[in-house]
Amino acid sequence: MLEFLLRYPQKLYEPLLQHLAITAVTLAVSLLIAALLCALLMRSRVLSQAAVGFFSVVYSIPSLALFALLIPVFGLGRRTAVFVLVLYNQFLLVRNILEGFAGIDPCLIEAAQGMGMSEAQLFFRIRLPLAMPSILAGVRLAIISTIGIATIAATINAGGLGVLLFDGLRTRNPVKIAWGALLSSLLAIAANQLLAFITKRLQRNINGI
Repeated sequence: MLEFLLRYPQKLYEPLLQHLAITAVTLAVSLLIAALLCALLMRSRVLSQAAVGFFSVVYSIPSLALFALLIPVFGLGRRTAVFVLVLYNQFLLVRNILEGFAGIDPCLIEAAQGMGMSEAQLFFRIRLPLAMPSILAGVRLAIISTIGIATIAATINAGGLGVLLFDGLRTRNPVKIAWGALLSSLLAIAANQLLAFITKRLQRNINGI
């Protein structure tokens, strides 16, 4: 494995950079859409439950099947992969964002209102900090899910670390398979640990208020 790294470094860092790009773009778009959806859904419990139910159905569809369904619309490549990944992430993000805000103790809101806080102050100083652990938990799941499913997206020419894995399987090259699996795993573990650390620090700050 070390020999492969020294002789063909571009065959490792290029798919890795592609994978990071897919993950970053997917997460940015997913967060933006989820935030807008939640801003609309939080006013209605019925709509919130319906949206979460709809996205849970989408999330249950196998990724290869969803890729195949959307290829006639978007074609092969990264655009289809990002669209599918964003759809999957909505279930994880919307559910956790809504749960985070719904779980806030109403007594805290009443106390803040009694102190004369405006709606903007209530949101940024009370609601958002208290909901943030749940939101970050959703982001954490979304990142790990994106890293994993983006590997499968190599089957539709989206690039990424899946290229190493599937090329290794096609050519029966165990070194490529091992590097693809190792880099995918390390990327997911690193992202998970980073978000876990941020969540713990945030929880400590909230408990200290």
